[in-house]
Amino acid sequence: MEKVKIIKERLKTAQSRQKYYSDVRHRDLEFKKDDWVVGDSSTIVPAETIEGNEELSYEEVPIAILDRQVRKLRNKEIASVKVLWRNQQVEEAIWETEEEMRKKYPHLFV
Repeated sequence: MEKVKIIKERLKTAQSRQKYYSDVRHRDLEFKKDDWVVGDSSTIVPAETIEGNEELSYEEVPIAILDRQVRKLRNKEIASVKVLWRNQQVEEAIWETEEEMRKKYPHLFV
């Protein structure tokens, strides 16, 4: 137990030192009009036109179901489907409950 205490104290000291260094060195980025910012070109995403309404919102529409899985709990099983939504990349697909998706979008399960 004594050694565990010593290790905990040393870890706490190291974390405190790193936080202090980060706090001292950190500064917010500021840009002015017409500044050029060079970054990683792989993160640039082409802009797409999104149809919106007067409230500046739009309805997400599912395009496809990519995968299905069943999670087993103690007393029941929950079926989930991985849904690809419009205006999203495949990496951004999210898991939704299959029951809810069947109710709202039955055409995806034909």
